[in-house]
Amino acid sequence: MSESYGLECGVRQGGLSSPTLFNLYVNDLIGTLSNTRVGCHIDGVCVNNISYADNMVLLSASPCGLKKLLVICEEYASSHGLQYNVNKSEVMIFEARGQKSPDIPSVKLKGVVMRQVDSVKYLGHLLVSDLRDDVDVERERRALAVRANMIARRFARCSKEVKITHFRAYCTSFYTCSLWVTYTQESYSALRVQYNNAFRMLMGLPKFCSASGMFAEGKVDCFHTTMRKQCASLVRKVRASPNSILRMVASRLDCVYIGRCCAVSHGTVQQ
Repeated sequence: MSESYGLECGVRQGGLSSPTLFNLYVNDLIGTLSNTRVGCHIDGVCVNNISYADNMVLLSASPCGLKKLLVICEEYASSHGLQYNVNKSEVMIFEARGQKSPDIPSVKLKGVVMRQVDSVKYLGHLLVSDLRDDVDVERERRALAVRANMIARRFARCSKEVKITHFRAYCTSFYTCSLWVTYTQESYSALRVQYNNAFRMLMGLPKFCSASGMFAEGKVDCFHTTMRKQCASLVRKVRASPNSILRMVASRLDCVYIGRCCAVSHGTVQQ
């Protein structure tokens, strides 16, 4: 209810009101981009920008459309006292299935040519130009190995119950695994083997003991059960989301994402 005043140094880091204030600040940009109807569409819904906090992704089926979206962003930033970090901004071309990415004209931001990459980490998930998830599966396998070695070293002398509790807390949650759609049996099996070996190492079990038997005895979910629960949880959240784009994706039974979740539920993986 006070008189208006200017903020010249951004919102306070960690402040309770900061997310709301930032959302209000950039909401007009998101609305302007969506109303242009330039860029990618899914079932008639314009999906040309995806934003999370201060991370924004622009999606377009052509370089021309991408440049138009960038012009809107540049004009908004100029009129609202914002600056884009060109060094952290990248361009990636997603390949059509079975085809190599075509050469496109350089894309510029603030007059500087943006770096074109074949892979990028977005919110912790590795995206590659051919849309395969083997690289991200390997990322999670390596992360699981680090976590498993850490708890095995720190809690080697603890009781069985404590070890199982830590295994559930640190080794049964695979970040963004519910988004994996296209991957090889080899990479998926490598993650499963890493999961089984992590439990054996923590519990001091023989290398070739029965995986199903040790998980049943410890009352811990096996790898396939863990993956099924992760996928089911995400599907439930997507279907219950108030976001129109997510609801539209969940309603499409022919969607590759829904198909992948069904495949996991039936114990199969896509090649």
